[in-house]
Amino acid sequence: MSAAAHIDTFSLFGETGELSDLLHIETIEARSALHDWSLTPHRHDRLHQILILTEGGGTANIDGTNHPLAPPCLLNLPRGVVHGFQFESDTNGWVLTVTSDLLDHCLRHNDQLRTALEMPGIAPLQPGLQQMIECIAHEHDQHAPFRAPVLTGLVGACAGMVVRAISAQQHKGSGPRGHRLFFRFQELVEQAFRCRKGVAEYAAELAVSPTHLNRVCHQETGKSASHLINERMLREARRLLIYTTLSAAEVAYELGFSDPAHFSRVFAKATGQPPRRFRQKMTAGG
Repeated sequence: MSAAAHIDTFSLFGETGELSDLLHIETIEARSALHDWSLTPHRHDRLHQILILTEGGGTANIDGTNHPLAPPCLLNLPRGVVHGFQFESDTNGWVLTVTSDLLDHCLRHNDQLRTALEMPGIAPLQPGLQQMIECIAHEHDQHAPFRAPVLTGLVGACAGMVVRAISAQQHKGSGPRGHRLFFRFQELVEQAFRCRKGVAEYAAELAVSPTHLNRVCHQETGKSASHLINERMLREARRLLIYTTLSAAEVAYELGFSDPAHFSRVFAKATGQPPRRFRQKMTAGG
């Protein structure tokens, strides 16, 4: 990506320094109030954030799409996801920021949990999660003996509760075997969506038939495997069109298309408008 094609990347909100501790936790008010409760779209390359809102509300802009925040709720923001906020001035809650290295360490024996956390999501606040976040805040501030292992354990437990809440929203009624296969499929798509691989190629990597992979995807999401592959590509396309200055043709090449006209047709079919018109509309605030 060229220097002109730029999405603001911050270590912690508007800060450019590295996260100096294992993690950072603060109230939503502590930072948002300094910016008139509005945080412009940005992303974190190496930081994962979990927000919980207990009062107030607002709007989260995730990859160019606005989502209402209705407390009590939680928001999962993986590294690399472009996000911004407009909070109501009476919003209460917490922002937990964890380095990707720490999160990977916490989840090193659970690939399914790690894969699930790579998807942004909003869900109702689960019982116990607020108390766990408050426990992390207390432990973080105390600097007591054995602080690091205690915080590491709490972060792992918190991650599990976040995935449980989001999964309850997204994967009702799915069986455990299909659930594991679907998460593995998601992981592969995340790694290779720029390569324009088809369902058969993903199915071969997963050692299942394309028919079985499609069946599992339908059980989990109501969508076909090819739809999910295309959806991930389109999400990245929208992100690049909104937040960078790459031309439509450059976006096409970035996403593995050899023919920009083909990309334009695929994008228009999915969104109802060609890439250039989509960018103009979003830039104009429409």
